[in-house]
Amino acid sequence: MCNFATMTRDANDILQLAARRYGKRLYWHIRRLVVSHDDAEDALQETMIKIYSKAGSFRGEESALEAWCYRIATNEALQVIRRRRHFMQSLDSVGGELAEMVASESAPDADRTAILFQQAIMQLSTQQRVAFNLRYYDELPYAQIAEITGKSEGTLKTNYHYAVEKIKEYLKEHAI
Repeated sequence: MCNFATMTRDANDILQLAARRYGKRLYWHIRRLVVSHDDAEDALQETMIKIYSKAGSFRGEESALEAWCYRIATNEALQVIRRRRHFMQSLDSVGGELAEMVASESAPDADRTAILFQQAIMQLSTQQRVAFNLRYYDELPYAQIAEITGKSEGTLKTNYHYAVEKIKEYLKEHAI
C-alpha cells in the first residue's frame, strides 16, 4: 500500500482511497440515516461524486480524510431526506415516517427487538440521530464526530446521552 503523504493527490487517487477504505462504512452510515437501500445508494453515489469533484480542495492528512468523507456523506444523506420532504417541513419532523420505513424495509423474519431499536433511533432529532449513529455504530471518537458535524464535543456528548435515554424510553414503551 502506498503512503498517503507521498502519493500524488489527484482526484482519482483520493476517490479510490476513500472508496476502498470507507465505502462500505459510508454506505451503512448513510443507510442508517435515510433507511432505504435505494436512497442510500443514491446518496453514496453523490458522496463519491463530491469527493472526486472536491478532491483538489482537500489539503488534510490521511487521518482527516475519513472525517472529510463522513462529513460529505452525512450532508448527502440529509439532502436525500430533505428532498423527500415538503419544502417547509423540518428534518426533525420526519421521524415517524422514517420509523415506518424501517418496518417496511425489514425482512419478514427480522428480529422484532432490532426493528424497535431502529424505530427508536428514527424518532430522535436529526442531531441526536447523527451523533448516536457515528458514536454507536461507527465507534468514532467525539473529536472526530466534532470534525464531521461541526459541533462541539460537549454538545455531541449531550446529544448522545439524550439519544440513549430516548431510545431506552421508546423500547420500554413499545416492549412486547
